[in-house]
Amino acid sequence: MATDIVARLRSALEHEGESSSDFDLNPDTVLPEGRKLRSAGVLIAVSVFGDRPEILLTKRSSVLKHHPGQIAFPGGKQEESDADVTAAALREASEEVGLPVDVPRVIGHMPAHETVTGFMVTPVVAVLEEPFEAVAEPGEVEEVFSVPFEHLMTPANYLVESRRWRGSRRHYYTVPYGPYYIWGATARMLRALAARFEQ
Repeated sequence: MATDIVARLRSALEHEGESSSDFDLNPDTVLPEGRKLRSAGVLIAVSVFGDRPEILLTKRSSVLKHHPGQIAFPGGKQEESDADVTAAALREASEEVGLPVDVPRVIGHMPAHETVTGFMVTPVVAVLEEPFEAVAEPGEVEEVFSVPFEHLMTPANYLVESRRWRGSRRHYYTVPYGPYYIWGATARMLRALAARFEQ
């Protein structure tokens, strides 16, 4: 199964695709000209060593200033010390969930995703071929958990919901799983990967 999943992921990443954004479902959004986006990388880590493949996710600390309590990939902004966004994603994953940087086997990247908070986020897709002991960084991560790969790669599991935000109604993807409400940029990037995986 592991070999099949890796092969299918490689094939999915070879498909041409456009970048995504938090504004995909909100075409009337007017973005400021000349806006400067900060580079960031997130790790879509697919474990292939167990009975079923899973994707690693985190629940952000409820005390954080930005996106408290939200579900997210391990990752963050690219620092000057990072060689590239892949290095940023691996470093942040190590800091946030204790994932050793030499454990993920990077197999490719998804097109970048622009967030409403001014980041251009590159999803780095990797496989985990051996388990590791997850250790949540207390200041940033409340919980580390995994969701079945099959659930997240099934487009029918995604819903479009909306809420009022800064005076207007904003639409976004969600892909609930058990007690976890996965939405926003994380759900959008997963939905983009699911669309490629289905091809």
